Amino acid sequence: MQMFEYRALFEPGDEAGVVVTFPDVPEAITQGDDRADAYAQARDALGLALLTYPRRGLALPVPKARGRDLVAIAVDPEVAAKLAVLEAFRNAGISKTELARRLERDEKEVRRILDPMHATKLPALAQALEAMGQRLVIGVEAA
Repeated sequence: MQMFEYRALFEPGDEAGVVVTFPDVPEAITQGDDRADAYAQARDALGLALLTYPRRGLALPVPKARGRDLVAIAVDPEVAAKLAVLEAFRNAGISKTELARRLERDEKEVRRILDPMHATKLPALAQALEAMGQRLVIGVEAA
């Protein structure tokens, strides 16, 4: 099961605030006024950075970074579902036309579902995953 969770390094900024970087996702760099704000900003920055990978034709980076000074950050659920669909489509080896046929939808709708920057409702993402032999699983854990 893919979690879309990456480790982040929180460091004091040069002048003020907290800077956040991700060793496994170098494009994701952000900062916040304090640690809580930096954490919220980090979730957004990570999600946006990861959504650029499919658009550039790249596989998502494998989370490898470890260390006591690193903090686990997960993307927002909607972003995780979108990333799951994009990865499943990439691995399925089917065309957009074939996915549209499986979903019984117009190909234009499928193009929107597969557009990393287009907001898609969770039921449509879950249905797309099912059409590609995947299942969306939602979990809850302590914050």
